[in-house]
Amino acid sequence: MVTMYWILDLVGAELPWTKNSTNILHCKYHDYRRRQYQQQQQQEDSTKAKKQENFSSNMACSYSKISPIIPIVICFLLVASSMCPVAQSSDIRRETAANQTLKPEQELKRLKIIRARLNKINKPALKTFQSPDGDLIDCVLSHHQPAFDHPQLKGQKPLDPPERPKGQNPPGMAAENYQLWSMSGNLCPEGTLPIRRTREEDMMRASSVRRFGRKLRRHVRRDTSSNGHEHAVGYVSGDQYYGAKASINVWAPKVVNQYEFSLSQMWVISGSFGDDLNTIEAGWQVSPELYGDNYPRFFTYWTTDAYQATGCYNLLCSGFVQTNSRIAIGAAISPTSSYHGGQFDISLLIWKDPKHGNWWLEFGNGVLVGYWPSFLFTHLQNHASMVQFGGEVVNSRPSGSHTATQMGSGHFAGEGFGKASYFRNMQVVDWDNSLIPLSNLKVLADHPNCYDIQGGINNVWGNYFYYGGPGRNVRCP
Repeated sequence: MVTMYWILDLVGAELPWTKNSTNILHCKYHDYRRRQYQQQQQQEDSTKAKKQENFSSNMACSYSKISPIIPIVICFLLVASSMCPVAQSSDIRRETAANQTLKPEQELKRLKIIRARLNKINKPALKTFQSPDGDLIDCVLSHHQPAFDHPQLKGQKPLDPPERPKGQNPPGMAAENYQLWSMSGNLCPEGTLPIRRTREEDMMRASSVRRFGRKLRRHVRRDTSSNGHEHAVGYVSGDQYYGAKASINVWAPKVVNQYEFSLSQMWVISGSFGDDLNTIEAGWQVSPELYGDNYPRFFTYWTTDAYQATGCYNLLCSGFVQTNSRIAIGAAISPTSSYHGGQFDISLLIWKDPKHGNWWLEFGNGVLVGYWPSFLFTHLQNHASMVQFGGEVVNSRPSGSHTATQMGSGHFAGEGFGKASYFRNMQVVDWDNSLIPLSNLKVLADHPNCYDIQGGINNVWGNYFYYGGPGRNVRCP
């Protein structure tokens, strides 16, 4: 079977039926029946072989005994291959390996759910690029993006840019190029948006297909880690906040397994830290489960109920409205920083439009990415009550010890510039839509022997801090 799929892959054709989900599901069932047939055939061969054991040393006799089976199997493979889409063969093998205990009916049901979700997430593309990291970037008409599946956005188009906060530098004349997919000069046509395509293997990796694209449900607290999530953060609270800005040092931290992640981000927060928690989030993350690799990727997130039933990463549900044709949310960031080498950071600004109340996102030097409509939220329809900056990892305690997944650069804050990761020029937006310095910044590390943080202030970087660490070490067993 492997040889047959390999030969067909060399042909390289995407056959007309490869997008027919019914054929794919039947293929899974026929594949199951074929395995039953092969097992039964092997048992029969074993019985026959015992009766013929006097001839077992004779190669000619052995060959003549086995040879009638070969054309049958090859014929079956040819029929199965003609029915099954070649492009999905690796997905089927992965699904079988990951769900060995599932019955065929359960596998079919899971695949149906995946197909339906992919059809909802991925929109028709006018053009598609392949990124050097393997991503497929679809150029989708702006009014066809996932956000406009929302009942309150159906039939609408993206809003015009809002008034920018006072104190923010004017937008740059040339767009900066921070993403791998566009470095070879790829651009989406006018009126379309670059959207990273979600593939079947992305959903196959998910711990829960139904919760694909969402963070795990958890009780969120700022004074301790929860459910294996560990933080090293700086935060301000006790006032009304209408936005936040920071420059975030970009690294590619090691993540030890696909069930963990490492991220660095800003949180704009309102509500209690119970089930009514509202957050808007943006930054970079390394998440093998979500993306299938270890590249740092630009991401967004939102929730209105503490990560329970609302919100998602990037554009994996209807919510965030993208307006920019040069930034692909979820795509890899390049370049990244290196230890004792060049340092690279990205600037992010989130603020509430005073006129319409929507929360806008700016990336880099004045590049508007899009906005979260105000109606998505409860508490954040008014203002935020806390702003948080920093790093987060998941510690799944592999082998019973603390994870070696890194935060930031993988080095402690005390090592300083060029070695430890940093946030700099942190600011908040006040009631007058003005960017102002932080007052009373507090820093907190859940487990400082694993990941720590050190804050400071100067004339060049304003409010800043170094943070991160290696995870498991002699002081963090």
